Amino acid sequence: MIRVSTLVQLGVPDYTSYRRCQPGGPWRWLLPGIIMLSNGQPTPRQRVEAALLHGGPDAVVTGVEAARRHGMRQLPTDETVHMLIPHDQHVRSAGFALVERTIHLPEPVVRNGIRVAPLDRAVLDAVRRWRRIDPVRALLAEAVQQGRVVPTDLMLELDGISRRGSALPRQVLHELELGLRSVAETHGLAVWRKSGLPSAQWNVPVHDAKGAFVAMPDAWWDDVALAWEIDSYDWHFNAKTTPEPWRATPGTRARA
Repeated sequence: MIRVSTLVQLGVPDYTSYRRCQPGGPWRWLLPGIIMLSNGQPTPRQRVEAALLHGGPDAVVTGVEAARRHGMRQLPTDETVHMLIPHDQHVRSAGFALVERTIHLPEPVVRNGIRVAPLDRAVLDAVRRWRRIDPVRALLAEAVQQGRVVPTDLMLELDGISRRGSALPRQVLHELELGLRSVAETHGLAVWRKSGLPSAQWNVPVHDAKGAFVAMPDAWWDDVALAWEIDSYDWHFNAKTTPEPWRATPGTRARA
């Protein structure tokens, strides 16, 4: 990935660069003023590098691409590279490079040589652009379930950035503050609210009369010792990368 202006400084006229990017040529045009010195399809890494060249030296990758580089799995397939730049800069979005100006530019962290936003900002910038609540629940719950962020900190971060698209994340964060940790559990909450059952505690440890740990059910009614466990193979497998947490559920139920 290289800027045409850099090639000019190296002695390659700009018209030569653009001519070599024509169909059948050895190079490929990717973004305004940015080319790839080969003519194949750019890899995800090459798209990110090109986007950062477009965004400028202060650009920080955020959203889906940054969340993926933090190890999140509950993400859509998306070739867009979402970047944050300082508010006083005037770079515009182009092609797959989505540029957002902000007065709250986060301190970047480096993942495999790429400057990305911290995990809390990355997931919030991703879900603020989604319009369906279950994908928002899945990503935010994954980040919380892994113990890498907490709902209160996410809420504070959300309050400090753009209010655009914040309604669904705010609703999901309120659910997470109740103790819900998966899409299946939020659907369970909706069923519970229609059931007329008394208030439950969500994801709390349960101990027997001697104080020994029994389980941490999805929902617990202490006054009647009722536990509710939602078997969610898809959630546990995707969130933990192995089926072991889901396989442990029958054993937990047997102990209870």
